[in-house]
Amino acid sequence: MKLLFELSGENPTLPCAEIECVAAVTDSRPQVAVAECSYPQEARRLAMTHIVLEYLGECAPDISSFKHLLSDLSLTTDKPFAGRAKMVHEGCQEENPCSQREFERLIGTMISGPVRLINPVVEYRAILSQDRCYFGRVLYRIDRGGYDSRNPGRREFFHPGVMMPRMARTLVNLSLCGTGATLLDPFCGTGGILIEAEMLGIHTLGSDFDPLMIRGSAGNVRKSALLLADTTRLPLRERVVDAVVTDFPYGQSVCIKKADTMERLYHDSLDEISRVLQSGSRAVIVTHRDISGIAMQHMNVLQHHTQRVHKSLTRHILVLRK
Repeated sequence: MKLLFELSGENPTLPCAEIECVAAVTDSRPQVAVAECSYPQEARRLAMTHIVLEYLGECAPDISSFKHLLSDLSLTTDKPFAGRAKMVHEGCQEENPCSQREFERLIGTMISGPVRLINPVVEYRAILSQDRCYFGRVLYRIDRGGYDSRNPGRREFFHPGVMMPRMARTLVNLSLCGTGATLLDPFCGTGGILIEAEMLGIHTLGSDFDPLMIRGSAGNVRKSALLLADTTRLPLRERVVDAVVTDFPYGQSVCIKKADTMERLYHDSLDEISRVLQSGSRAVIVTHRDISGIAMQHMNVLQHHTQRVHKSLTRHILVLRK
């Protein structure tokens, strides 16, 4: 099924990349993507998507072209519906000025059926981004409020500087790890990544060298197996996990066994991660600086994303494949 994804604008590359865990992206513009998806209901796991729609068509981002598109579609519904439009980044070209209200008016007048602007049963949306106008019927709205309810400050065990749930879920999705597979977080900290993976029905395994973190995580996670272990020497067999997702320590003040420098930690940990990871599987690694050069000595670098957290911290997110 061809789907349309209305994406979050909080990062320029992560929302579109995340879709790969449920669909194959065929086209994209800022805050919108088109993808082929065999199981649309699986899109509910996405963290950086606002709305999932059935793709109905696309055209140039002007009123005349949109009118022709609606005419060709000749849509009819017996359910109360509403039409919405969203303008993203120069959706309308300067030579063809247009407004959100004009697009919404066309949807309401050119689709045959009862219009209900408040609490409609069916919603049609036009998304204008750069040089295209995409049009679809809403299937799902992602419950982003659920992530807010899992704020780390509400957990039984809290530690400053932890990753927020929405980003943790995005990282799990980037790993392509599915229900029933096994995911390892070798720097599990307070267990945020494990919590998000558990919610997707993934078998989870966390390890950390700090006893405080392991004791604390035990109060936060529900089903994850936890190990007190050195990431550079994991007590695991070769090729035993289907995905690795982890946030590396950001400073040398943390407990690091047999690694007197961060450089050595990166090398030794990535070597061990590669050892326990299944061939062809992914590792999603977060660091405070770009370690692509180190990572490519151990695995193939598929993607490199950045996320600015605050003035002095930019996260580098590497998607690696063994």
